[in-house]
Amino acid sequence: MSDGSKIEWTDATWNPVRARHAAMPDPEREPPRNGWYCEHVSPGCEHCYAETMNNRLGTGLPFKPGHRKDVEIYLDAKTLLAPHGWKKPRMIFVCSMTDLFGEWVTDEWIDRIFTVMALCPQHTFQVLTKRPDRMREYFRDGGANTDVVLSTFWQWPFPNVWLGVSAEDQQRADERIPVLLDTPAAVKFVSLEPLLGPIDLVTGGEVTEIGHINWLRGHRGPEPPIPRLDWVIVGGESGPGARPMHPDWARSLRGQCKAAGVPFFFKQWGSWKNGSDFASDAMAVLTDGRVIEPNQDAMIIADRDCAVAPCNPTMMRRIGKKAAGRQLDGVEHNAMPQR
Repeated sequence: MSDGSKIEWTDATWNPVRARHAAMPDPEREPPRNGWYCEHVSPGCEHCYAETMNNRLGTGLPFKPGHRKDVEIYLDAKTLLAPHGWKKPRMIFVCSMTDLFGEWVTDEWIDRIFTVMALCPQHTFQVLTKRPDRMREYFRDGGANTDVVLSTFWQWPFPNVWLGVSAEDQQRADERIPVLLDTPAAVKFVSLEPLLGPIDLVTGGEVTEIGHINWLRGHRGPEPPIPRLDWVIVGGESGPGARPMHPDWARSLRGQCKAAGVPFFFKQWGSWKNGSDFASDAMAVLTDGRVIEPNQDAMIIADRDCAVAPCNPTMMRRIGKKAAGRQLDGVEHNAMPQR
């Protein structure tokens, strides 16, 4: 839990789902190691910041299914009630250290978390998942206790709860975004971070009888209406082992959002930034996702391949998140939906 966050698109993080070692150590010799638990689900999880923090400050265990048996996952009652004590309205990122809709989180816990959200209308809660199927199923079934969460007093969708999905490439966008759009929410958003490849939100979606689904514009014709995305976050990867993001991927998404009138938020470059010099720490990144050493032979191969399918080799240098900053072509993009 953090009342104050370094994540650029939120004000605070809230993590009531915790984990500790199942085999508790002798408390007189070593205090219990409390941390968090999650499981990798796609390539974007490979260098997970939450896993790195858990290794350093939490249970010390990797976020892998094989370790579920080694931890006791629990709902921390004190943390659960923390938003009640935050009187100043703020944006709150829910379960930033895990996935609220992971199968290790019970429906009863989700009920209680959403009940707190309903009781704190002064705040805006941002829920982000890589498991939208479970999220959609939860709302269709009404959770574990419909009378508590979706009662006549609290009609879903709550106006202060935003639902979103993470996607790092076109495959995951194609899998997750349609499920998100099929889930009722006051605001629906995507976090394309870490961006590991080009993503087309306009013509990259599923094909129906009326053509491609434009996720940024939706559909309001004679067919059943199709909702659209309300917000797009884009960012590169940071931390140990970070993979570079090609500038054209971010530029393309910025252009798609601008054309559709959808708020665009550029979170960060990550550890890599585009530059022109062939320093020892530079790599050539192609729009198709390849990363090559910037030597003469490699660049000849890249030039040959790009003559067939344009892939714009761009020199990227690993300079660290702080130095790389948040400006895309000299501009910070901080657009957000209306609260």
